[in-house]
Amino acid sequence: MMKKLTAAMLCFFAINANAQDSTATVTDTVKRWQTKGNASLLFNQSTFDNWLAGGENNISGIVGVNYDFNYKKGDWNWDNKVIASYGLVKTRTSSFAKKTDDRLELNSLLGKKTKEGSNWSYSAFLNFKTQFSKGYNYSKNEDGAEIREEYTNFLSPGYLSFGPGMLWKKSDNLKVNLSPATSKLTFVDKNFTLPDEAYFGVKEGEMLRYELGFNASAYYKLDVLANVTFENILNLYSNYLEDPQNVDIDYQLNIVMKINKYLTTNLSFQTIYDDNAFRGFQIRQVFGVAVNYGF
Repeated sequence: MMKKLTAAMLCFFAINANAQDSTATVTDTVKRWQTKGNASLLFNQSTFDNWLAGGENNISGIVGVNYDFNYKKGDWNWDNKVIASYGLVKTRTSSFAKKTDDRLELNSLLGKKTKEGSNWSYSAFLNFKTQFSKGYNYSKNEDGAEIREEYTNFLSPGYLSFGPGMLWKKSDNLKVNLSPATSKLTFVDKNFTLPDEAYFGVKEGEMLRYELGFNASAYYKLDVLANVTFENILNLYSNYLEDPQNVDIDYQLNIVMKINKYLTTNLSFQTIYDDNAFRGFQIRQVFGVAVNYGF
């Protein structure tokens, strides 16, 4: 299944390789830096009073930021993207407010063209991922009361990947980077580590796991209809040092359907396969109407 999903994702980027994106950018006066971004607030609240069909009072909200700042001068390109989101939900019967989203990601890609007019560049990339706050495992005690146990936190785990490679870039909205010598560092709090490397692949009592492998990343953003934008982000990684056949997958799809200047319908989907963290696909999906501010 993992191999089929990987092949399907790569085919998607290949089939759409000639599509163009018309997203406007804000350019500074020297026309070297191009910046564009969006901040959003998705809010939901439900109340039930003597509602015979059933229901539970709840309130939830998610704050998100998606920001690009790219630099271009001559044969040099430096593309940077920050993705951050944080959300909570509180229900009447739960003792705790629980997270609905929590991520912080930075991507940086430096490229120098191999020759004038070419789409190929020598490149170096950096990717950093972590979360903002504590994550918990929830259960109930003997009395039926809800309890929680801390399992993750900021920089536990934290992921840092970097390496040299080759970049194929048609535009800011369509690019593929191949890095055959990628270093990947996994950071954790050693107080959480478990036997048999069961805590994100880090040995018990240690704080760091090092991997060396091949990384492929692709970015594709397009307008499929008027005021409907699809943003695709794909990362694949194979560790030369251990089980290279087990390819890590991280795919994100962000769909924005513009209603007016400040309101959009947003769909965010992400799936991750990393057998050091969980032997199966992790899936995150968020959908709703959001208030947006572009900058």
